[in-house]
Amino acid sequence: MKKEFERYGLGDFQSVTGILEILGAIGLLIGFKFTILLMISAAGLSLLMLMGFGVRIKIKDSFAQSFPAFFYMLLNFYIFWKTLN
Repeated sequence: MKKEFERYGLGDFQSVTGILEILGAIGLLIGFKFTILLMISAAGLSLLMLMGFGVRIKIKDSFAQSFPAFFYMLLNFYIFWKTLN
């Protein structure tokens, strides 16, 4: 992963990204009990994955390489959207 972040030119943000991903995952799990936490975590992870997808497009990765970020962005947005209704 460290080499990937260096390839993106984001080596300084590796720890922040990892912490946000872990907090988001914990928030999703706890969110089964507290809906507001589920909504916040899903929205945050969706935004994080949107930025990850944008970085991949910016450095001209193929869609196949970018697809995981795109998929998880959509999945988390779906969770967020469903918690609103």
